[in-house]
Amino acid sequence: MLTAALSIWYLCRTKAVKLTKESFVLQKRVIGRSLSLGVCSFLSQISLVAAMAAVNNMIRKYGALDPIFGQAQYAQIPMAVVGIVMKFFQIVISVAIGMAAGCIPIVGYNMGAGHCGRVKKLFALLLGAEAFVGVLSLLIVEGFPRQLIAVFGASGESVYYTEFAVRAFRVYLCMIVLACINKAAFIFLQAMGRAFASTLLSMIREVVFGVGLALLLPPFFGLNGVLYSMPVADVLTFFAPG
Repeated sequence: MLTAALSIWYLCRTKAVKLTKESFVLQKRVIGRSLSLGVCSFLSQISLVAAMAAVNNMIRKYGALDPIFGQAQYAQIPMAVVGIVMKFFQIVISVAIGMAAGCIPIVGYNMGAGHCGRVKKLFALLLGAEAFVGVLSLLIVEGFPRQLIAVFGASGESVYYTEFAVRAFRVYLCMIVLACINKAAFIFLQAMGRAFASTLLSMIREVVFGVGLALLLPPFFGLNGVLYSMPVADVLTFFAPG
C-alpha cells in the first residue's frame, strides 16, 4: 500500500507525464498491448513453477530409489541440496534479469524513434554483460562448490551431503552462462514488443525442455538425470529458432 501511494504521488508530480481525467479512460488498443506484454511475464513465471515442481517430484521419487539417499537418515539430502543450488541460481539470474530489465525503457524509446541500430548495439552489449556474469558464476560453482555449501550453512553435514552438493553445483549449473543469455533474450524480445516470441521461447524452455527433460532423463540416469535436465534444457533453448 505504501509503495502504491508513493508511485501515485510520484506520477502526479513528474514533469514528463501529466495525468488528467482523460488519462484514466480505458482504451482497447492500450489494454490489448499491455495485456500481451503482461501475459508474457505471467506465463513465464507460471511455467517456471511447473518446471521446479517437476524437478522436485523427480528428486523425491528417484532419491528414494538411490542406494544411499533411499535410507531414512539421508533421505532429505537431495531435496536440501537442490534447494541450495537453486538459491544460488536465483541470485545469479536476478542479476541477469535486472540488467535486461534496465534495457527495457531504452529499447522502447529507440524502437519508437526508429533507431534500430542503437537497439542492436544495446543487445550486443547486454549479451556481453550477461555472458560475463554467467562466466563469473560458472567459475565460482565449478571451482568453489564446497565454499558455497558452507555459505549456506551446510558445512558440517555428512560426506554424502557434501559429495552430492559438489556434484549438483557442478552439473546442474554447468550451463549457467547460457541460462543468463537465454533469460536476457526473452526480456529483450518482450521490450521490443515481440511478446509472442518471448512467451513462446520461455514456455519452450520451462515447459517443453524444463518439465519434459526432468521427466524423461531420470528413468535412464536416475538422480543424475534430474541434474542433467537443466543444462540440457539451456543448451536446447539457446539453439531454438527465435
